[in-house]
Amino acid sequence: MLDHVSIGMRDVAKAKAFYDAALGALGYHCLHASADSLGYGAHAVQLWISQSDSPVPPDMQSGLHFCFAAPTRASVDAFHAKALAAGGRDNGNPGLRADYGPRYYAAYAIDPDGYRVEAYCGAE
Repeated sequence: MLDHVSIGMRDVAKAKAFYDAALGALGYHCLHASADSLGYGAHAVQLWISQSDSPVPPDMQSGLHFCFAAPTRASVDAFHAKALAAGGRDNGNPGLRADYGPRYYAAYAIDPDGYRVEAYCGAE
């Protein structure tokens, strides 16, 4: 249904370091980079990040988060480790989430601007 999502962040260089690491673990890459914008995807840009002095304020109760498809459980693990190493904060260790389904394997992090991000794999 969605073609792409765009978000604003205060520091594009910091965002690039975080998303290069976290999304790279899932097979996504920065396909566009300029001083004030980034575009990530596998074959086409599906996540746009732009410089903003007023990004959406972090709100843990809002329900807003971005979930990225992961090809394997190992890539979910790598996403989480790389996200934390690149300045993200933990928001849920990798593991099965039985409440969501018997094969729902996911990990959660918070990016440098407070956006909640998830990597999910439904394969065993």
